[in-house]
Amino acid sequence: MFKRKDLLGIQDLQREEISTILDTAESFKEILTRPIKKVPTLRGKTVINFFHEPSTRTRISFEIAAKRLSADTINISPSTSSLIKGESLKDMAKTLEAMNPDIIVIRHSAPGAPHLLAQVAKFSVINAGDGAHEHPTQALVDLLTIKEHKGKIKGLQIAIVGDILHSRVARSNIFALGKMGAKVRLIGPPTLIPPFIEQLDVSIEHSLEKGIRDCDVIMLLRIQLERQKRVFFPSIREYARLYGLTPDKLIKAQEGVLIMHPGPINRGVEIDPRVADAPFSLILDQVTNGIAVRMALLYLILGGKR
Repeated sequence: MFKRKDLLGIQDLQREEISTILDTAESFKEILTRPIKKVPTLRGKTVINFFHEPSTRTRISFEIAAKRLSADTINISPSTSSLIKGESLKDMAKTLEAMNPDIIVIRHSAPGAPHLLAQVAKFSVINAGDGAHEHPTQALVDLLTIKEHKGKIKGLQIAIVGDILHSRVARSNIFALGKMGAKVRLIGPPTLIPPFIEQLDVSIEHSLEKGIRDCDVIMLLRIQLERQKRVFFPSIREYARLYGLTPDKLIKAQEGVLIMHPGPINRGVEIDPRVADAPFSLILDQVTNGIAVRMALLYLILGGKR
């Protein structure tokens, strides 16, 4: 069962709650294949999307998910909100609360912003990414995609490659995959691996070719240049040479390996175009599943069945 008012992170969820979200998302995928892709489940509910950072996939998938469930949607950006005039996030939350929305989906550059919003407001809150902290809905999307193509999650070896230090997707996936019984291996230069992260029951490898050998899934991450305050490697060219996944390097992986990337991808840096567009690449499957997972979360949190 899932009886939470908010979804703020994966770390707080129980395995049974994750399973409920994934099962619900699987049932909603059928709606996306209908000629009329809409059900009246959340008619009369209001969903506000507040994205303080740029986003294409997450913002649009939340908007489509809400509209597929017949909810009313409102989009707010920093340039159109009173935050640009100096209003605090708390005061903005109280102002919105007076308008009686049902749920706010928030992406913010400050870690913990969704948690603050959930503490001061009565409406529900979904964390769509807070700084370098967590991105829970993306991790749920990745779980659903892996489960669809591998038939299971427990016991799989998952490699996460790239800028682990600054990636909220990596953190949420470490929590999610661990809770569901997968083994996680982090691959990247030493400067982009967080200190003491082994305490989260993950293994670490600094060689891409060695790290991917026995993996079932390779999850690539882009370099988070916008969050880096200093230089972590000599050049983009050197990073691409050592950690960019090319067909030649992929030969070292086991047969049947699947490629994932939360997007946006930087072709020629962390991933070769021939790998990104290969039949075993699940990048577009992740985008499709993003709508189903976010439909499931809106449904479960807002109590659509009632």
